[in-house]
Amino acid sequence: MAAISSNDIKNGITLKVDDGLFTVIEFQHVKPGKGGAFVRTKLRNARTGAVIERTYRSDERLEQAIIDKRDVQYLYRDGDDYVFMDQSTFDQLAMPAASLGDAANFLIETGKAMLVLHDEEIIGVELPASVELAITETEPGVQGDRVSGARKPATLQTGYIVQVPLFVGPGEVIKVDTRTGEYITRA
Repeated sequence: MAAISSNDIKNGITLKVDDGLFTVIEFQHVKPGKGGAFVRTKLRNARTGAVIERTYRSDERLEQAIIDKRDVQYLYRDGDDYVFMDQSTFDQLAMPAASLGDAANFLIETGKAMLVLHDEEIIGVELPASVELAITETEPGVQGDRVSGARKPATLQTGYIVQVPLFVGPGEVIKVDTRTGEYITRA
């Protein structure tokens, strides 16, 4: 672990705090008129996603966690695990479904992702900003269904249900935002 000063905190840095891994999502250096300077931070737990707020003195030393990111390809589901293949070494890595969270809604076989590892332990998965998925079930689009803002539910090939415009029909491929889970456009 690398020790850093609280003055060196930046967004995206991962810290080892209280035997947990936390990523800095927001920070603010504060220099009050009276007293010593300090750093106010918002930290996201890398394993659970919970957000906490912490304040550090300006001269406090913190442990920076070394995070490894690997390009992987999703291969298949094996019981309760999702199996990925490392693109550089071709090793297969299994990740429990509970660790994936919402990312499981957007994974299709041969889909690309990035695994986040700490000491060879998988702590998360990052997906591209958008993915293309086929619609397996929805009401068919009818000529003239062009009402602005009207939506209908559509089931994607992963089983995820998304709201799409009325003119989108079954069998079409659409782009879905992986951060919000919303329809973007037809592919």
